[in-house]
Amino acid sequence: MEKNTKPTPPHAAVQNKTLSKPRIFFGVLFVLLSVVLTLSFVSYLSNWKADQSQAGTMLDKTVQSSNIFGKIGDWLGNIFIFESIGIAAFAVAFLFFVVGMMIFKKNYFKPWKTIGHSLFFICWLPIFMGAITKGQGVLSGVYGFQIMDFLLSVIGMAGLWLVLLVSIGLYFILEFNLSPSNVKAKLNDLNENTVGRVKAMMPNSSENFEADEELDGLSSEGNEIPAQSPAKTIPFAAEIPVKGFPEVEISNDFETIKTPNKTSFDNGEISNVTVTENNGNSLNLNPTAGNNVASTKSDDIDFKVEVAKTIDILDESDIKSQELVDKHGLYDHKLDLAKFQMPTVDLLRDYGNEEISINRDELEENKNKIVGLLKNFNVGIAEIKATVGPTVTLYEIVPEAGIRVASIKKLQDDIALNLSALGIRIIAPMPGKGTIGIEVPRKNPSMVSMRSVIASQKFQNTDMDLPVVFGKTISNEIFMADLAKMPHLLMAGATGQGKSVGINAILTSLLYKKHPSELKFVMVDPKKVELSLYSKIERHYLAKLPDGDDAIITDTHKVINTLNSLCIEMDQRYDLLKNAFCKNLKEYNKKFTERKLNPENGHRYLPYIVLVVDEFADLIMTAGKEVELPIARLAQLARAVGIHLIVATQRPSVNVITGMIKANFPARAAFRVISSVDSRTILDSPGADQLIGKGDMLYFNGNEILRLQCAFVDTPEVEKIAEFIGEQKGYASAFMLPEYSSEEATSTVGAFDPNEKDALFEDAARIIVSTQQGSTSMLQRQLKLGYNRAGRIMDQLEASGIVGGFNGAKAREVQISDLNSLEQFLEELRK
Repeated sequence: MEKNTKPTPPHAAVQNKTLSKPRIFFGVLFVLLSVVLTLSFVSYLSNWKADQSQAGTMLDKTVQSSNIFGKIGDWLGNIFIFESIGIAAFAVAFLFFVVGMMIFKKNYFKPWKTIGHSLFFICWLPIFMGAITKGQGVLSGVYGFQIMDFLLSVIGMAGLWLVLLVSIGLYFILEFNLSPSNVKAKLNDLNENTVGRVKAMMPNSSENFEADEELDGLSSEGNEIPAQSPAKTIPFAAEIPVKGFPEVEISNDFETIKTPNKTSFDNGEISNVTVTENNGNSLNLNPTAGNNVASTKSDDIDFKVEVAKTIDILDESDIKSQELVDKHGLYDHKLDLAKFQMPTVDLLRDYGNEEISINRDELEENKNKIVGLLKNFNVGIAEIKATVGPTVTLYEIVPEAGIRVASIKKLQDDIALNLSALGIRIIAPMPGKGTIGIEVPRKNPSMVSMRSVIASQKFQNTDMDLPVVFGKTISNEIFMADLAKMPHLLMAGATGQGKSVGINAILTSLLYKKHPSELKFVMVDPKKVELSLYSKIERHYLAKLPDGDDAIITDTHKVINTLNSLCIEMDQRYDLLKNAFCKNLKEYNKKFTERKLNPENGHRYLPYIVLVVDEFADLIMTAGKEVELPIARLAQLARAVGIHLIVATQRPSVNVITGMIKANFPARAAFRVISSVDSRTILDSPGADQLIGKGDMLYFNGNEILRLQCAFVDTPEVEKIAEFIGEQKGYASAFMLPEYSSEEATSTVGAFDPNEKDALFEDAARIIVSTQQGSTSMLQRQLKLGYNRAGRIMDQLEASGIVGGFNGAKAREVQISDLNSLEQFLEELRK
């Protein structure tokens, strides 16, 4: 077969190479724009701070530009880099160059593939640079910073990097087609090519010789064929008849053939074919048994439906429990204090009318100031509305189209200055709304009393297990939360900002809803004055150690034993739940109430236990890890068995509220703190430093941050409630926690037993003798111990005669002068 060798007309080649004048003009224009943008961007990045300040002075002749293209370069760099996509702007310049080359018909790049790659970098490179630089500088642009900041607030730092890495990984997988099969195929091809090259280099290869003979062969007509690699021939698929299928002639009376519901293809044979006639009858064709014609009508068949009855099979224990319930009724845990009266609302002070008074002049004035200020910064507002709360007014604004949220958020200080107000907080955007919120404190805030929230129908009719009423929201709605579902609460706030009042509000809420048989408190009060009011309810609501003198722990040295005792109580409760086949305290108490659990087997009704720590920072300073570890263990495991924690501190620093503590306290309550760093420590977000105090608080439930006005309950009100409860009949004593004996032996001074000495006794003795200072605080620092253990070791050193007795503020006298004498003394103790 001859090839078409018709020559191409000479004028055709000339026509292909000739470009029209408009095409040349636009091609040169796009290439020049690409060069101008690139050089402007490079110059802007080298002097971006100066260029940014000069971007708005286009017509001012007195201002000199440092950009290579002058103020035009400043303007281009500010628009493309700072105000938008950062260094990804170079991809825009590259796209201009690609378009210019396409106009010149220079296909150096694949157009659509190049555009796709460029768009990928324009979308993701700013976010990646924002994550690296944390929004500092101009490499990410406003777009990259905003998207990075939004992702960081929603999914955290780990989630942000996970999204970035997954995106980059998908890009490489799609770009290079990195599927496992393709990678394996490429490796096999590489291996075959390598083997082929090695064989080609071997002159004595028989395969090589045979291949040469085939290439030198002749065609059937005797003509020589050019040497080429042999091609593999793929034959067409042949039609294969189905074995055993009967040939059936179908007349025109049949309309359709339906595929049978069940067709057996065993051994290649079809056993059942159904053919439908025009009149609706069906023929069943069986090639093995012959053709049987059958016509059935479903209307002639009687069809009955029966519902099977559920049969309850009760085991022996269920029968016995049912008999006990029929005989004695359900177990009532309140019978021990059957005449106990819950506190009445009259015990709380009535502060009079607490309705919010709306000052329209103040609202109009603030509205005009906000709108005017934003207008001065070229921020247009389409709509604005105000929601008046007890202490704060929320102004919700809807910006005009094209206005960036960041341009409003960065004006927080300017708005506060213009309104002459303390505690301006901007929420941009508001969760679940298409608005931006500006919280402005009112000049005349309203009181939110504890009586108003306790007497509300919402609190009185709640079905929460441990209802806690904090106060009112910014929209004047009563806010409640269930401590059983929190399941623990971390509180922080500077001195005098309402933290102790918040604790009293929580305790008051629980006292108004739970019977003494249902709730017990373990109170730790290092300040010794905040929780002492509740000592009168010891025989009703408090829990303590068997050898504890006071149910309210004020001595920080006794906290460790109490916390470890709570851990023992937690483990015992888990054993009870395991034996009762229950997952949580609520299921267990329900079974016990229905008399399905035998008290002779150790089962008992389990009340909720709430641990309240008023000043956690003081415990960390004095006991360190010995307090942090049991607190963390309780926070991790105690929820299911009804033990919940309320931990408060004045100093929310990272060495007090550690990562281990924060990870197990999803619910946070922050009153006003001093710095933004403290706010981020407690809430993982700024804002608590902008509060106005006096009960103004932020509550974080793990999803969103709510601004609340905490209900005010005064000390005389708490005293009245405690007296009302304490005057009633109570239990014989406080609720007894399990007895706890520390692992380190506690020996008394003067009765030293060498077999019971502390594991660090000898190390402590060497430190004391080498420094000649009998100081407990030095042992704490050198051996990294808590105060309790260091004090016990010092008592053992005194009992053994290594140091002298307690000498007030002075260090103890060291009785052994050198280390050699000490080693001899220790050797005698080991015998």
